[in-house]
Amino acid sequence: MDMITTIDMEVTPDTAMVTPMAEPVREPIRLIIFDFDGTLSDSGDWFLSVVDDLAKMFRFRTVKPEEVEMLRNRSSREVIEFLGISRWKLPFIAWYVRRLVGRNVGQIELFPGTPDMLERLKAMGLQIALVTSNSEANARGILGPQHAAQIDWFACGSSLFGKAPKFRKVLRKLGIAAGDTLAIGDETRDVDAAREVGMRAGSVLWGYAAEELLVKMQPDALFRSPQDILDYVAARRPDA
Repeated sequence: MDMITTIDMEVTPDTAMVTPMAEPVREPIRLIIFDFDGTLSDSGDWFLSVVDDLAKMFRFRTVKPEEVEMLRNRSSREVIEFLGISRWKLPFIAWYVRRLVGRNVGQIELFPGTPDMLERLKAMGLQIALVTSNSEANARGILGPQHAAQIDWFACGSSLFGKAPKFRKVLRKLGIAAGDTLAIGDETRDVDAAREVGMRAGSVLWGYAAEELLVKMQPDALFRSPQDILDYVAARRPDA
């Protein structure tokens, strides 16, 4: 979830994982790149508490409660258009939101199961990176020192539609091919960016975008719980 333009609605995880298409034979997964807000961090309630003030400050429309579900079925670009946010304002909104998060780190928690998932992925021998529009300081603050230590590389402060260059930088720094990488997020733009770089795309169903919308995007996998991510990766490890 990008805290600049979207409002989070909780999706209750169950234990089943849905794969929308038959996966071709591919290289094992050696690296996982996570989005942060809406994927690892449950920042939706906090964002709801400040969105009206943001709308007044940056002069975009607020969202009525009855409009939230409709927007969850729209892409990030469509949400921006609906809210009436000029593209030139996005960097300023992002900067301001990052400052607000920094002041309120203690109010934002990780999704249940996230700490255990990160530890178990590392125990499998996977490398883990974080690519987010949030700042590294905010991400580390919300993760806490123990969980932040599970992340091999932080690529933070990406623009709303600027994840693909960050993905490429992570691959270069860690020396891992795009075909050996799974990018996991909660929005349509996460899938688009992964495909642009040639990585596998996974979408979580407990973040912002509605399940129906993500199914239409046809990522390599849809995850209803952190355990689904562990199961998916375990079957695609280099030694599996």
